[in-house]
Amino acid sequence: MGYSYRDAGVDIQAGNEVVERIKPAVARTLRPEVLGGLGGFGGLFKLDLTRYPNPVLVSGTDGVGTKLRLAFQMNRHDSIGQDAVAMCVNDILVQGAEPLYFLDYLAVGKVEPKRLAEVVGGVARGCEMAGCALIGGETAEMPGFYGEDEYDIAGFSVGVVNQDQLIDGSKIRVGDLLIGLPSSGLHSNGYSLARKIFATYSLDELFPELGEPLGEALLRPTRIYVRSILSLLPGGQILGMAHITGGGLTDNVPRILPEGLGVRIDPSAWERPPIFELLQRLGDVDWSEMYRTFNMGIGFVLIVREEDKDCVCSKLDELGEKSFIIGSVVRGEGVAYEDSNFGIRSRE
Repeated sequence: MGYSYRDAGVDIQAGNEVVERIKPAVARTLRPEVLGGLGGFGGLFKLDLTRYPNPVLVSGTDGVGTKLRLAFQMNRHDSIGQDAVAMCVNDILVQGAEPLYFLDYLAVGKVEPKRLAEVVGGVARGCEMAGCALIGGETAEMPGFYGEDEYDIAGFSVGVVNQDQLIDGSKIRVGDLLIGLPSSGLHSNGYSLARKIFATYSLDELFPELGEPLGEALLRPTRIYVRSILSLLPGGQILGMAHITGGGLTDNVPRILPEGLGVRIDPSAWERPPIFELLQRLGDVDWSEMYRTFNMGIGFVLIVREEDKDCVCSKLDELGEKSFIIGSVVRGEGVAYEDSNFGIRSRE
């Protein structure tokens, strides 16, 4: 008897088992607009034109990056899928879009049904948090390309907003204020630097300032801001938004500003998770590099008029969201930090 696909390292039956394992998690994400179920060549979604009579589709795609290495090292795969969803839905949220659906792509060295079900379970949980449907995906078994215990995950999300409600930052002017929403930690950016700094430390190591093992602090999933922000948008007070990902505050906030405008940010205005202080100290990283690599404790930024800040912050508080006034819009370009030591100044 000749070779089979399984002899070459691809187990179709194991792939089918993954689909069966994930069906209950996927079912929890479904919305009324979803047509059909898993298994088709394409996911079907019927847009509700009564809610969106003048629709603009907004799409985003991303992966998780080298944070995956930590998942491999800790053999923890139940949260990394949330990171993949968060990186996409938070991006399209910036323009005021409601995420409608998400599709994932998993490339693996060997299909291990339990592990992959954990990964996709995290994807489904992220979709539930964002209110979007997981309508499909792809698992590619690629022996000889990835190690047997390795995988990569990426995905994309599609959202919708009425054209007259698009948020593009064009109304931002001098004197407007920046409201920062806290991150849960590193989210999914800067891990190549973080892993280099912590290369000689065990992920089980307990640093007093963290109050938990190092690996737990590093693997904490990216926050999803969708439900809170969508609840704010009908008020019409949000002029611009930024998802603080690769490039940190330094590179991401200017992306939403009209030409000729910059911002001043006060790093003492919010509480940084201790993981950032630890990274800076152990790596002797320049503070300017820290603020351009990591989110530094702020995962999402809103820009509002000064007269609207109390109302918006009050609504955020009602939604269970902490918020901080972290800076203001000024003439110029880029980001200037009020503290020359990039936030070393102690909080009063």
